[in-house]
Amino acid sequence: MTILLFAMLGVFVFMMFRRNKKTQQQQAQLQSKFAPGVEVMTSFGLFGRIVEINDDENKVLLELSPGNTATVHRQAVTKIVEPVVAAEEPTVVPNDASSLIADKSGTAENAVPVTDAPRDETPEETLRRLNDEGKKDS
Repeated sequence: MTILLFAMLGVFVFMMFRRNKKTQQQQAQLQSKFAPGVEVMTSFGLFGRIVEINDDENKVLLELSPGNTATVHRQAVTKIVEPVVAAEEPTVVPNDASSLIADKSGTAENAVPVTDAPRDETPEETLRRLNDEGKKDS
């Protein structure tokens, strides 16, 4: 029983060291990509562009917006932000609902059929009608 306990403890310690080693490798790989002009995000959510890297003091000078800079610790920079590729075709948003239900020829292929429900029915009659329609489908 004691041997099993020590074996489980050994596996736990091994997995812990292995995870730490992977994390350190990923951090080193990320920091090797740091160069002036790279868009980054810090651990506290600031986005900016690297202006200068001071390896002696482990500091990075970020330009947050034109003319505004911030100095952060090198380990605070946790992510390189990839530039977003813009869509080739601009999205056209119609300004009325008619273009959503009718095609260019004027026919409404995708239009939802309008039921012949009376416009002056009471809420109880509406519930009864909707319940009856559900029974017809089943």
